Amino acid sequence: MSEVLEEKEKTEVKPVTLEEKLADIDATEQQLLQAFSMQDTTPPEDYVAYAGKPKPQDEACAVQDDVIAALKTVCDPEIMVNVYDMGLIYAINIQPNGDVFIDMTLTAPGCPAAGILPQQAADAVAQLKGVGNVEVKIVWEPAWTMERMSDEARAMFDLF
Repeated sequence: MSEVLEEKEKTEVKPVTLEEKLADIDATEQQLLQAFSMQDTTPPEDYVAYAGKPKPQDEACAVQDDVIAALKTVCDPEIMVNVYDMGLIYAINIQPNGDVFIDMTLTAPGCPAAGILPQQAADAVAQLKGVGNVEVKIVWEPAWTMERMSDEARAMFDLF
């Protein structure tokens, strides 16, 4: 019996420290974990999500309506309203080469979706034909208010 205990002690796994776990994850995962653990309402450092690849030169650029339609497929997981109708999209800039730059905010600096929504928005837009590289930057000014919501989003919240 003591031999079994000795063998078990030899094969036990040592606990992994938090630093060791963090060393094994990439920067996006670290930002996501940080967003979920935020306790205060201080805005986090600038967060920028990237997706896409250079657009072929012979391909026409996507238009703003297509970008908006792609953004409307990205929903806040807490309230199931898309980011465009929530008024979280502040600016969409489509460059002649097809690259798209988006300024986006969140409802609050401590929003648990901070590490998820920007990347989902970048990925959704990058899938469009006529789009090259996509950059979605989180901005905090001006602060988001409910007045930025579309009529459709307000109807979902019965704010009329």
